[in-house]
Amino acid sequence: MDAPPTDKQSLDKLKEKTAHLSIISNTGLVLMKFVVGFAIGSVSIISEAIHSSMDLIAAVIAFFSVRKSAEPPDAGHSFGHGKFEDVSGLIEALLIFVAAILIIREALIKLLGHTPEELKPELLVAGIAVMGISALVNWYVSQRLMKVAKQTESIALESDAWHLRTDVYTSLGVFLGLILIRLTGITLFDPIFAIGVAIVIMKAAYDLTVRSFADLIDHSIPEKDEQQIKKIICEHANDYAGFHDLRTRRSGPEIFIEFHLVMPGEITVLQSHDFADHLEADLMLEYPRANVTIHIEPCNKGCTRCGSFCTFYKKQGKK
Repeated sequence: MDAPPTDKQSLDKLKEKTAHLSIISNTGLVLMKFVVGFAIGSVSIISEAIHSSMDLIAAVIAFFSVRKSAEPPDAGHSFGHGKFEDVSGLIEALLIFVAAILIIREALIKLLGHTPEELKPELLVAGIAVMGISALVNWYVSQRLMKVAKQTESIALESDAWHLRTDVYTSLGVFLGLILIRLTGITLFDPIFAIGVAIVIMKAAYDLTVRSFADLIDHSIPEKDEQQIKKIICEHANDYAGFHDLRTRRSGPEIFIEFHLVMPGEITVLQSHDFADHLEADLMLEYPRANVTIHIEPCNKGCTRCGSFCTFYKKQGKK
């Protein structure tokens, strides 16, 4: 089995290819649901087709956002285009909210009996089959999207994966509802299942909104990652006097790491530069999408900023 790609160019190609798969699968499912839904006369299947149409819109947004975020920095975007993915993730999360609200609305209308369904029983099996196929296809594609999203740190693909996962749940809800309707003739099962599913997917939409918004306002990366960064820096503690003012943020799949590195005053600028390059390379082994900025400062013996990291303090036996 081939090892997953780790370089930026290969990861960007993988993201774009996976986003394209989502567009193809959603297009096919939307057409299939609309055709069968109108043929049977099932409001629930037509509602699912509308839900899947939102998934298709989300997939298109994700595709263009990952393509745009992969573009190199330019004169107008000197820090790159990573935030296009954060904007995409926020839009997709809001679309999930809209889909959930529409599902609840349609379910309540049916539950209150304002639009009683008159299904064509001879075609009900076709509707059950379409919902089963939809659930299976979306489960496979969402799993693939989620795997690539985690691998590439892409919130756009993660949002798209959650979109498809909500479609899995709603398709299964309609699937079970249609089976129960066929067995019992009671049409209320469909809206009851739909409301429960809508509540579940709204939780996923909330989580995505929080994460996308946090990246848009330059929130620091998770504490465990900052601790890992400090650990990597401290592995070279014998080569520098100390470090301070560590700052991090995320922009789509890109991570920005900045800190001040205090070097012994007697070494040359070239030695400091070479060491900073070495440290940057070590950080990028752990975080391939990182943009590392290191500000070099000379060590003035007797300063207190570096604390326990300072080799001068260690030599003096101080903590």
